[in-house]
Amino acid sequence: MSTERDLLGIELKAILKASKDNIVITDGKGTVLRASPNCKSVYGKDPSYLIGKNVNDLELESIFSPSITKMVLKERKEMQVLQQTQTDRYVMATGLPVFDDDGSILRVISFSYDLTEIQSLKEDYEELRAKMQRYQTEIQELREKDYELEDVVMKSKATQQIWQLVQRVAKSDATVVFLGESGVGKNVFARALHHGSERKEESFIEVNCGAIPESLFESEMFGYEAGSFTGANKKGKAGLIELADKGTLFLDEIGELPMAVQAKLLKVIQEKTITRVGGMKAKNIDFRLIASTNKDLKEMVKEGIFREDLYYRLNVIPITIPPLRERNEDILMLAHYFLQKLNKKYGTNKFFHASTIEELTSYSWPGNVRELQNMVERLVITAESRTIYPDTLPFFLQNDKPASENNWAIDRIEENHKTLQDALEEVEIRWLKRAYKQYKTTYEIAENLGLSQSTVVRKLKKYNINAKMN
Repeated sequence: MSTERDLLGIELKAILKASKDNIVITDGKGTVLRASPNCKSVYGKDPSYLIGKNVNDLELESIFSPSITKMVLKERKEMQVLQQTQTDRYVMATGLPVFDDDGSILRVISFSYDLTEIQSLKEDYEELRAKMQRYQTEIQELREKDYELEDVVMKSKATQQIWQLVQRVAKSDATVVFLGESGVGKNVFARALHHGSERKEESFIEVNCGAIPESLFESEMFGYEAGSFTGANKKGKAGLIELADKGTLFLDEIGELPMAVQAKLLKVIQEKTITRVGGMKAKNIDFRLIASTNKDLKEMVKEGIFREDLYYRLNVIPITIPPLRERNEDILMLAHYFLQKLNKKYGTNKFFHASTIEELTSYSWPGNVRELQNMVERLVITAESRTIYPDTLPFFLQNDKPASENNWAIDRIEENHKTLQDALEEVEIRWLKRAYKQYKTTYEIAENLGLSQSTVVRKLKKYNINAKMN
């Protein structure tokens, strides 16, 4: 029997020595019985120093900080904790209890995985994020100082009235909520409100409420203290609300906030204090609140998915921005404004044909100002000639305006210095392409264009518009 015990001891020593992970074995009272040789590199102590000592004493010496064995003995189940050792290493310790037949803890076996490099990468990442956030804030502040009135393009009566209202309320600290469809420019007016206020020299912190997961909302918005949770930056982190101190906090798409988060936000708005995650002391925060949403908050209150008390806190000065289709006069001005900026950005000198302007102003723009801006950028990049013609618009084919098309088509031919034959061929190609998209067979195309089927086939082939048609 003793021989078998000796063999088990030899095997156990071999396992402890061969293991790349640190292994510590204690009895049911927390006294260290065995420890793997790599204890010194991880915990700064030789196994001989640890063996015979109780984990309570080793925790007091900050060798095991905190002691996973102590936690297992208390909870009587498998536990896991992140430790920081005296050798400045981070290890993930897992403790497993071993029970005897009576249910008493006979042994506790703990495994420690060295995560120092991973933790270092996390801290570097957090530090980089903090720097990026600070740089973005500084850039935003510079932009606010360089702010010009042209950033708010106004032509329609509705936009001018909104601008006048923004100017009137900017000097106060009253909460403003901008209402309107996505892409109407709520964030532009929010920045204008900040720029017109006495806080314009301070930070303007914009938060997209729909982009922050509920599980991260509290730490992102309120910040956290050092070591408040696994993976936290050891120096702690300021939240977005704290960064808005003395400045403006803009909560974009506030209707996306879950109910649980709404309650926490309401408390901050009411008390103007925050407590970091893992912290005990509340900090006073002075900020001006601006919000925006594309949802009907009042209807959401009725449906029970938005807090009524938060709704009334926000609804001090509601400002509704109408969609672009209801302020048609702004379309032309905005299109030319974006064209000027994008010509400068891409080093081009393009301009709209009059027929293109007609198409732009008659379109409904479901994506509002954002869609118009993206469309103008697309046209500046993709248009072959300096003149931007209607056929470069993706929604142009939805309209059937042959008279208007003929007018700009002639202008295009003249611009390209084409002969009469070139002009006739271009018109012929356009008719054939349109018929090709509209009809299923060459017989149908021939019938509707007043040509023979063989002529249609020949011309499709000539202009490389051939397809598998009969």
